Amino acid sequence: MPLQENEIEKYKEKLLELRVKITGAINGAKEEVKELDETKGYSQHQADEGTDDFGKTINMEVSNKEYLILKQIDRALEKIDEGTYGICDITKKEIPKARLQAIPYATMTIEAQEKTEKGLL
Repeated sequence: MPLQENEIEKYKEKLLELRVKITGAINGAKEEVKELDETKGYSQHQADEGTDDFGKTINMEVSNKEYLILKQIDRALEKIDEGTYGICDITKKEIPKARLQAIPYATMTIEAQEKTEKGLL
């Protein structure tokens, strides 16, 4: 059964809230990486420098994953504007409401997502 207008509005609110949180987290990670770069100096011990580099790598990995989620959120918001939210980008089948409740930025059914991740689509 297609989503009702009021349901779509609730998902849109949820997506916008997620977008704000993730954007803040990405910006925070960027600032941490900058701070780590600025604190590096010649007097710093090599072990400390290694720890800082590891922390920087972890922050960049996390922000990359968050950036990918941000792109998915933006795509879901585009689908709302297009009137296709809740419809799989690949199969054109309805995405189950349970999936949208768990992952409001889902743009594919579970089956299509699995095939995409395995490189079958």
